[in-house]
Amino acid sequence: QVYLAESGGGSVQPGGSLRLSCAASGYLYAYYCLGWFRQAPGKEREGVATIYQEDGRTYYVDSVKGRFTSAQDNDKNTFYLRMNSLKPEETAMYYCAAHSGSCFSDMAADGFPFWGQGTQVTVSS
Repeated sequence: QVYLAESGGGSVQPGGSLRLSCAASGYLYAYYCLGWFRQAPGKEREGVATIYQEDGRTYYVDSVKGRFTSAQDNDKNTFYLRMNSLKPEETAMYYCAAHSGSCFSDMAADGFPFWGQGTQVTVSS
């Protein structure tokens, strides 16, 4: 069992920044993919970014490229999502999730068996 805990959500004005954190614990795979997802009310869960824990390779959905950065700590079990130039339409619950092995560019949510509880991000003036 892998346990994930997000933190760092909050309220920010349009154009502002936030950094989310995700701490992974439990029975961790040797190498795994950590994904960041978001879900707004009435909308489907959307993959935002992934990072492969072994080598730090990242994928991003087109809408966040150049504004969001996914990274990991030196211990490789703490992850971050830096979000810049946030937009009101990016208001959502943000989740981290994990699966064993390499990441895939499609960021399909059903491929991730382990999920955190989520942290709310609100972008509003």
